[in-house]
Amino acid sequence: MNERENPVNNIIYAHEHLTIDLSGHKNNPDCHLDDRFAALEDLRVLPELGVFRVIDQTNRGMGRDPVYAQSLADEAGIKLLHATGWYKEPFLPEEFYRYSEKQLCDIMISELRDGIAGTGLCASFIGEVGTGEDVVSPAEEKLLRASARAHAETGAPICTHTSMGRLGLEHIGIFREFSVALEKVVLSHIDLSGDMEYMLRLLDTGANIAFDTVGKLSYQPDTLRAQWLVELCSRGYGGQIVLSMDITRKSHYKANGGPGYAYMLDTFLPMLREAGCGKHELEAMLTHNPARIYGLEI
Repeated sequence: MNERENPVNNIIYAHEHLTIDLSGHKNNPDCHLDDRFAALEDLRVLPELGVFRVIDQTNRGMGRDPVYAQSLADEAGIKLLHATGWYKEPFLPEEFYRYSEKQLCDIMISELRDGIAGTGLCASFIGEVGTGEDVVSPAEEKLLRASARAHAETGAPICTHTSMGRLGLEHIGIFREFSVALEKVVLSHIDLSGDMEYMLRLLDTGANIAFDTVGKLSYQPDTLRAQWLVELCSRGYGGQIVLSMDITRKSHYKANGGPGYAYMLDTFLPMLREAGCGKHELEAMLTHNPARIYGLEI
């Protein structure tokens, strides 16, 4: 798809990682995004396809390097939002366990208001903070509670990680204790659940959900993702959904044989249109919804 064929402009990729390093716990060097050449080959194409901003979900303990990520974005001609927070077990760094819930909250507030130490860059949101597949561990509950407290103090959006799309209702339950504005919450990876009734329950709370593993066909075929999105939009939920690819491995880059960042627009977007998604719904999911959630001008 070239720029003239793309029905949407000012596109925002809502869940990406310009740098990430989960290679230690996963014992897999592929999980360290340090291939600058391959990353830039992918990223430079995006502005031609209408992408103007990427939400970078890499936080403390995930190999966050905001200066490196910002340099990639600048060279590619893309605007970037940076995250604060911590990820989930077993990827929480040792510092996390030393800090109290209040201390974790204070660190996030500082990175949102004063900047990420030594970088000259400020975090714009809390994310991706999350949980494992089957249960919210005590450490993860502390993380979600601290995130809710930081949101209450700053109004910053929160993006959560749900492993295989699960436990989203548990995240919302914790946030409700702190009167979090659920319209500023994004529950990530919900497409991995493959459960339409569960998706509807999440959306009925007022929170937003992300179909952000587009192109990861080993989890779900994109034909199903397209069908689910058409169904959700037809039921009136198109204003609560965001889209992205969540590229987290060197092998995901096109130069290394993967789908590449452009896949969502040159392959998945035509699939969505063919399945019945109209321009209004596409503009909502790709532009207006992430702009609303993250307070961006378009």
